[in-house]
Amino acid sequence: MVREKPHKKLRLWQKIMDLVVAIYQSTQRFPREEEYGLKVQLRRAAVSVPSNVSEGLSRRSKKDKLHFLNMAQASLSEIDAQLEVSERLRFLQNPEAGKAYELLTDVEMMLNGLMRSIRD
Repeated sequence: MVREKPHKKLRLWQKIMDLVVAIYQSTQRFPREEEYGLKVQLRRAAVSVPSNVSEGLSRRSKKDKLHFLNMAQASLSEIDAQLEVSERLRFLQNPEAGKAYELLTDVEMMLNGLMRSIRD
């Protein structure tokens, strides 16, 4: 019997997964020369968010939890910068960029709330 991990029940988790899918979908049409550049950087940063959240929430101490959640936050900042570069280079257009930014903002706010609740 497989036990579902508690973090998968969080609304935050669902938003993070939506963000990852949005990043993957929006980078599909990046130019071929970005196959090992911005495209892969964006995807790696996106995947690191749920990886760090799940690892952080599996830790026992507050300090460890917050350490991994901090790394997830840093990856969100990386995604923000990379989305802007993608837009400026016209690899991403609105509504794709708009959807990614909207999800990014939601995840940032929810992650900040989770971190605040762990600190208190």
